[in-house]
Amino acid sequence: MKIKTIKTKPFDDQNPGTSGLRKKVKVFQHKNYLENFVQSIFDSLENIAGETLVLGGDGRYFNREAIQIIIKMAVANGFARLIIGQGGLLSTPAASHIIRKYQAFGGLVLSASHNPGGPDEDFGIKYNVGNGGPAPEKYTQAFYQHSLALKSYKIAELDDIDLDTIGSQQLDAIAIDIIDPVADYAELMQSIFDFDLLRESIGSGYITLRFDAMHAITGPYAKKILEDILGAEAGSVINAIPLEDFGGGHPDPNLAHAKELAEEMFSASAPTFGAASDGDGDRNMIMGSQIFVTPSDSLAVMAANARLIPGYARGLCGVARSMPTSQAVDRVAAHYHLPCYETPTGWKFFGNLLDAGKITLCGEESFGTGSDHVREKDGLWAVLFWLNLIARKRQPVAAIIQDHWRQFGRDFYARHDYEAVDGDIANGIVEHLQALLPTLPGQAFGEFVVSYADEFSYTDPVDGSLSQNQGIRIGFDNGSRIIFRLSGTGTVGATLRIYLERHEANSNLHELDAQVALADLIELAEQFCEIKQRTGRTEPTVIT
Repeated sequence: MKIKTIKTKPFDDQNPGTSGLRKKVKVFQHKNYLENFVQSIFDSLENIAGETLVLGGDGRYFNREAIQIIIKMAVANGFARLIIGQGGLLSTPAASHIIRKYQAFGGLVLSASHNPGGPDEDFGIKYNVGNGGPAPEKYTQAFYQHSLALKSYKIAELDDIDLDTIGSQQLDAIAIDIIDPVADYAELMQSIFDFDLLRESIGSGYITLRFDAMHAITGPYAKKILEDILGAEAGSVINAIPLEDFGGGHPDPNLAHAKELAEEMFSASAPTFGAASDGDGDRNMIMGSQIFVTPSDSLAVMAANARLIPGYARGLCGVARSMPTSQAVDRVAAHYHLPCYETPTGWKFFGNLLDAGKITLCGEESFGTGSDHVREKDGLWAVLFWLNLIARKRQPVAAIIQDHWRQFGRDFYARHDYEAVDGDIANGIVEHLQALLPTLPGQAFGEFVVSYADEFSYTDPVDGSLSQNQGIRIGFDNGSRIIFRLSGTGTVGATLRIYLERHEANSNLHELDAQVALADLIELAEQFCEIKQRTGRTEPTVIT
């Protein structure tokens, strides 16, 4: 087998964000663009010769072509074994599990998560380390620095690999294993949840369900587990076939993009339970008949009821949430005397806490929850957790949520996203807020008195690493918060996210609409950041 060294020139825009490198497909199709970034990853890793690499993606446009290129580069750079999902498919949590189960050196996950797919849309790639989790900042910064000085990449001259036939192939000294992308993950789920109870509850009709796979990666996983193994009625999983463009939809599991599911769940004929997952399978939306569960509430309910799930019957060692996520889980942790950690946005920050045994459950407001079973958030795992909870408590979703609010109070919560904002305007808003921060503490705005105003920074309690400038926080003495943060997951312009939170202990007020309950904070947020004034927009792009 011939190994070629190809001369190249560096690109200056290959700095990975919170979830890897995401660009338009056409950018990745530029000559040497993908190759440069992959070589920068391989050059940054130590002692990869003879190691195992896991490879797969969410099936979006350019997935198969990219995998063929990466296979040839992995061979040229000395990996001895490649484990690849059939058809080039692996959900992100399944990839994490496979890295861990087969003790791989690491893995390359091809996904732009919840971003749209297609020839004119988005593509992404990220490296996961040996614990199965996203590469920490010390890795991603090394990738970027190597990319700025790259002069060549290595690639093997070989025919494309058959990705569709399960089995092992040998290329000289390199083993290439094409595996069922679902089997290992399904086995893991059966070790965590009470599948016998779920079969009985679904088979008896106590639980009826609808899962929207959004024509993304979780379709095959949900069909296998929910319909084939647990016996849900055929058709319970909708939009189940992964498509390169996600059927023209936006594979983001929220009320705005999963409209078909939302309409059914708020209809007179709604099933007991509804859920959706995103492009690469790591996010989830939880619904019941006539109710939407916020991701923050979902995490809190999971933490409060974890002992009812076989895999967590031993109890929790701690919980963690991203900084913008509501403080609902903090109240559960305080009640049960559990450690509770507040981290920056980005799943990689949970990895150290999980590996050190400091936490069992973790989550973020952007529709992600997970546990120590893998090192990624996990959409279908969250769905099974809720199904197991419904079956065990013998209560519908709305009753579970209302009971939780009565015990802990309700954290009214919303996120207002302003997408594709001009970069200069977005940076100007941040600079304006930074200048405003020192003047705010002690000021009263109606019933809201500012107790603190800062930029969040995080010192990792495991390795001592410091992450600064992780979002602007304005907190009030009644526990309410407004948070402003520029997202790192978009590919066009900037996305400004505004997070709003207010705790309400009075159960008589728990049924208020969240936007009504947060109206005063919404006005204050505009007063502080002036986004409508500066952009000329009248409302957010998306409210979740």
